[in-house]
Amino acid sequence: MCGRYRLSRRKQLVEEYFDALPSDEDWTPRYNIAPTQPVPVIRQNPKEPRRELSLMRWGLIPSWSKDVSAAGVLINARSETAAAKPAFRDPLTSRRCLIPADGFYEWSRHEAACVIVRRALLDRTCHPIGSTLRGMAIR
Repeated sequence: MCGRYRLSRRKQLVEEYFDALPSDEDWTPRYNIAPTQPVPVIRQNPKEPRRELSLMRWGLIPSWSKDVSAAGVLINARSETAAAKPAFRDPLTSRRCLIPADGFYEWSRHEAACVIVRRALLDRTCHPIGSTLRGMAIR
């Protein structure tokens, strides 16, 4: 994944699809979401067994960092080594969330040129990042 994705669904549809509590925050569908931008996420309330929808800034700020600019750097982790890396170890075990997406972008080589290709489902539904889309994994 090149660090960009899209969410072309409206707030109400995402809330219904993930059975999440409604939030006061609203967003417009976007087709080129980049790191450090506010994105809708679904997270579990630790005190109640209900999912919540809220806007959060995309990126991981390690617990030892004093500068928020690190959030734009830590956006991807390899699933094989994420549990061993200090920046991802604690968030992986206790601070997880779902990021609704209906497409993502990746680099592809076409006749000696690199281009960005959009990958999306044919049924046009929302799926969380990390799920499998007809054989393609969004990480």
